[in-house]
Amino acid sequence: MSDSQQQPADDRDELEGLIGTTDEVVRSIKKAIAENRPEAAAELVKPLHAADVADLFEQLSPDERVALVNILGTDIDPEFFSYLDESVREDVIEEFDTKQLATVVNELDSDDAVDLIEDLDAKEQAELLQAVPPEDRALYEDALRYPEESAGRLMSREVATVPSYWSVGETIDYMRSDADLPSTFYDIYVIGPSYRPIGALPVSRLLRTDRPVAVSEIMNTDLKLIPAVMDQENVAFLFRQYGMVSAPVVDDTGRLLGAITVDDVVHVIDEEAEEDLLALGGVGETDFHASITDTALRRVRWLIVTLINTLIASSVISRFDATIEQIVALAILMPIVAAMGGNAGMQVVTVTVRALAMRDLTAGSNVWRVITKELAVAALNSIVFALIMGTVAAVWFSNVPLGLVLGAAMIFNMMWAGLAGTVIPLTLSRLGMDPAISAGPFLTTTTDVLGFFSFLGLATLVLL
Repeated sequence: MSDSQQQPADDRDELEGLIGTTDEVVRSIKKAIAENRPEAAAELVKPLHAADVADLFEQLSPDERVALVNILGTDIDPEFFSYLDESVREDVIEEFDTKQLATVVNELDSDDAVDLIEDLDAKEQAELLQAVPPEDRALYEDALRYPEESAGRLMSREVATVPSYWSVGETIDYMRSDADLPSTFYDIYVIGPSYRPIGALPVSRLLRTDRPVAVSEIMNTDLKLIPAVMDQENVAFLFRQYGMVSAPVVDDTGRLLGAITVDDVVHVIDEEAEEDLLALGGVGETDFHASITDTALRRVRWLIVTLINTLIASSVISRFDATIEQIVALAILMPIVAAMGGNAGMQVVTVTVRALAMRDLTAGSNVWRVITKELAVAALNSIVFALIMGTVAAVWFSNVPLGLVLGAAMIFNMMWAGLAGTVIPLTLSRLGMDPAISAGPFLTTTTDVLGFFSFLGLATLVLL
């Protein structure tokens, strides 16, 4: 076996040495549950990190999850809820009463608590909010007023702040004595009048500076102030663009509300990438852990869209039924035209959607450069494959004009795919629609319809 073939297995072995949920651990826990040995199952779960416990639950069946929740009870690390897949978390939460959930929420950071609360229905939210302390209730209710997937939902309310006139020594003493400080933070925000952030002080710089120095002398003043209503995808872009580890979130008056840290942004980047990938595949949201019924219902609407597209394409074919009756070879060859156009177009759509998400493609000067490039690529590819398939068709059916018609139709459809694969996502984005979701159906419909129309239309003109 070659080194390249061996590498994936080696990588898996290395990773298994760093994570808790190995196949052996999962099998052992499943066996302990099946054999009704709760103490053994609890002992196996005990050393696992909260993220590993979440992975474990995602690998269990619904009945095994219920059994393990009952075994662990209040010993479950509350943080594990923040790592759970949404559909699995819903199942686990059902096994907790309001009082138990309130205990979990009280032990979570505010951003993770809000993430858990927002997944509950209105009645469950109201009951849970009544069970938490009044000061926390006000905080969570305020957070829930912000739009979903906004900075206001994403931020943590626990933030370290100091006034601008403090010294390094005063700040260090404050950090050591104040019990209300966040358990983990990267920057201390320097506050000016009306609680507006005027600078940020990395903890590492603070610890390396002499005590008498004023924090205003060593703070960073080029802050990226994130509005609380900003979409989380734009927040992720700012973090990625400027290599930030934390950023202050402010209201419309510039007053500090909280902070977003890089660990939250990593989850956002993962979610947004997953969302775009699933949307391009015609799946609106992940259904890996969902039930059979839920999965079928989530996918059926996209199958309906595909059915409509197919009916439109079939109606075009029906217009040329007489041509197909006289030249049966057309029925054999026409799927090639549509398939090549569709695949070529989806390649362009995938690249364009990613470029839009990464802000590499904008309405500026690079739009025409990208369109020109994709048309040139489409021209090269279409000519190559038109020559190949045109020759194959001519030899296969001993009909040179048929090969020429097939080649011409392929060039036309693949050129259109190169243009449409760029223009359709750009247009949808300008109209405020998500191109990851909408571009695929639009593209497939046009490449199928134009592919069949060009091939059968040219065949009618040239061969009959």
